[in-house]
Amino acid sequence: MAASHPSTEHGVGVVTRFLEQAGIAFEVIEHQPAYSALQEAELVNVEPPHEGKTLLLHDSGGWRIAVLPASHQLDLHRARRLLGATSHLRLATEEEIAAAFPQFDVGALPPVGPMLPLPEVVDVRLLYRSHVVCPGGDHRHALRLDPRDLLRLAEPRVGDVCKHEEPPHRKGFADLPKV
Repeated sequence: MAASHPSTEHGVGVVTRFLEQAGIAFEVIEHQPAYSALQEAELVNVEPPHEGKTLLLHDSGGWRIAVLPASHQLDLHRARRLLGATSHLRLATEEEIAAAFPQFDVGALPPVGPMLPLPEVVDVRLLYRSHVVCPGGDHRHALRLDPRDLLRLAEPRVGDVCKHEEPPHRKGFADLPKV
């Protein structure tokens, strides 16, 4: 577990205290400021599929959290089906995130922490990793943890909530060259 906390009122200090109280093993990784999950993955020298990004969603019933690999984009239709959400499910705006969760930097929302709803959906791709790196609550810290600990803590739904590339168009008979 982490030995020291840069701050106990904001960012990584809030998250590490929460994880310690929950009995979750983790490692804090300090890095240069990062403003996206892909940038953080590069700075901490992990492949993007090993970097988890936390997305805050809003539905008519309130806030919901999805965690998926930094290398992928959320498919709202898949998330809606998996969560049993309404057609109003959408990504939260930066302004909404800042107002609802001021103890965390916008763009560095951790997957767990006090005052955050527990993740309701975790993309299945993260479970195939021995560890996942995710935002630590501020732009200068990341957390490395076992994705199974995230499942034990939050008990989220697990499934495929990522966009898929469209398969290449197959030629029909009319498109084939004449012989």
